[in-house]
Amino acid sequence: MAVFSLMLVVFSLTTGEFVVSGILPDLAAGLGVPLSAAGLLTTAYAAGMIVGGPVVTLLTARVSRKPLIIGLVATSVLANAASAIAPGYAVLLVSRMLAGLVVATFFAVAIATAASTARPGKQASTVGKVVLGLNLGIVLGAPLGTFVGQHLGWRATFWSVAAAAALALLTVLRFVPDRPSATTGPVAGELRVFADRRVQLAIALTAVGNTGVLTVFTYLAPLLTEVGGFPPGAVPVLLLGYGAGAVLGNAVGGRLADRALLPSLAGLLATLVVVLGLAWLGGGHPVATVVSTVLLGALAFAIVPGMQTRVITAAGAAPTLAVAVNASGYQLAAAFAGWLGGQVVDSGAGLRAIYPVAAALTVAGLGIALYSLRRDRRESSAQGSLPGGRSRTS
Repeated sequence: MAVFSLMLVVFSLTTGEFVVSGILPDLAAGLGVPLSAAGLLTTAYAAGMIVGGPVVTLLTARVSRKPLIIGLVATSVLANAASAIAPGYAVLLVSRMLAGLVVATFFAVAIATAASTARPGKQASTVGKVVLGLNLGIVLGAPLGTFVGQHLGWRATFWSVAAAAALALLTVLRFVPDRPSATTGPVAGELRVFADRRVQLAIALTAVGNTGVLTVFTYLAPLLTEVGGFPPGAVPVLLLGYGAGAVLGNAVGGRLADRALLPSLAGLLATLVVVLGLAWLGGGHPVATVVSTVLLGALAFAIVPGMQTRVITAAGAAPTLAVAVNASGYQLAAAFAGWLGGQVVDSGAGLRAIYPVAAALTVAGLGIALYSLRRDRRESSAQGSLPGGRSRTS
C-alpha cells in the first residue's frame, strides 16, 4: 500500500503535466491569449521540474522522508488549486511553474523510498510499480482531464488534478512509512556523488537513451496521420495502444532489470533501435504502424525502471539527489527532443526521417550502456583478483 500510495501521487502529477496539451485551445480562448502563449504553460511546468530537481532536493536533504513527501504533495495540491482560480495568464503561468517545482524531488524521494522497502533483488520491479503511475497518467489521467475540460471548462480540469493529488495525500498519510533524511552531514557534501563516474554514466544513459524515443513520441500524432495514413479520429485509439504497450513494458522491464540490470538495458535499447528502424521502413503500412506504435510504447517504458535503479545503485549514499537530477535530465532530453524533431522536419527531410534520427540517438544510448557494463565487469574482475577478493578501496 505504501508503493500504491506513491504511485497515486505520480499519477496525479503526471496527469497535471500532460493534461495541459489536451485543453490548450480552451485555455487560449478562456484567457484571451494566442495558442503559442498558452503552449508556454507546458514549458513553465517543465522549467519548474528542471530547476526544482536539484534545488528543492538539496534544500530539503535534511528533512525526514514522510514529512517531505507530505509537503511536496500538499504544494502540488495548492499549486493546482491556484491554477484553477487564476484570474489571468500571468498568475496561471507562475502557478504552473510552482506545480512543476516539486515534481522531480517527489519522484526521486518516491523511487528511493520504494526501493528501500523492496525485498532483496526486487528493487527494479518495485520502482516499476511507482513508475506505473506515470504510464496511467499519460494513458488514463490526461484523456480524462481533457474530457473534463472540454465539458466543464479548463478550470475544472485543474480542480480535478488538485482533487486527485489530495486523495493521494490521504493514502500517503495512512500508509507510507517514515524514513530518516537523506543526509545528516553538510548539504554541499551531497554534491560529491556527481564526481562518481558510475553516477555520471547512469544520468547520461537516461538522457541520451531516452532522447530518440521522446522525439518520436513528441511527433507521434502527425507521424500516425501524415506518414501512417490514419485519419485524425484514429489517433486516440492508437495512443491507447501506445499506452497499453507502456504499461506492459514497464512491468516486464522491471522484472528483467531485477535479474540483470545493465545487460537487460542494453538488450532493450538494441531492440528499440530495431523497432525504430522497422517503423521507418514500414511507416506507410497501417498494420506495421500499429505494431510498431505498441512496441515503441512498450520499449520506451521498459527501459525506465532499470535506468532509475541504475542511478540509485550507483549513487549509494545520496540516491535522492541523483534521481532528482536524473529526472531533470529526462526533462531536458524531452525539451531537446521537441527541438530536434522540429529541426528534422524543417530541414526538408520530412516527418518520416524522425525514425532513423531517433534510432541513431538510441544507438548512442546503447553505447553508454555497453560501456558501463564493460566498466563494471572490469572493476569486478580487478576486485576479485586482489588477495581475499577485497576491493582496492577496502
